[in-house]
Amino acid sequence: MERPRRIGMPWYRAEDYARLRALMQDADRLPTSHEAWRVSAEQVEGEVTRSGVAVVRVVVEPDEFAAWCNERGLRADGAARARFANEKAEGLRRLMDP
Repeated sequence: MERPRRIGMPWYRAEDYARLRALMQDADRLPTSHEAWRVSAEQVEGEVTRSGVAVVRVVVEPDEFAAWCNERGLRADGAARARFANEKAEGLRRLMDP
């Protein structure tokens, strides 16, 4: 299987973080503070980028994400966050690379 050349990475704004954590069914897997999450996310982002895969930061807005999960019958969890980010990143790629 070919490795992707670009992935979407869920990105959370500080002002949305507490609300997003409250929404998530796996909130216990997320750091309690936005700062701790950001440090960890930037580390992962760097590792992925060094492996040759481009990372597209996709801002996850609470209402949009909740509606997106609801429309698809998905749990608001890590798998859904990754899928959401990848779908958004793919949509951006299509806009930029017609």
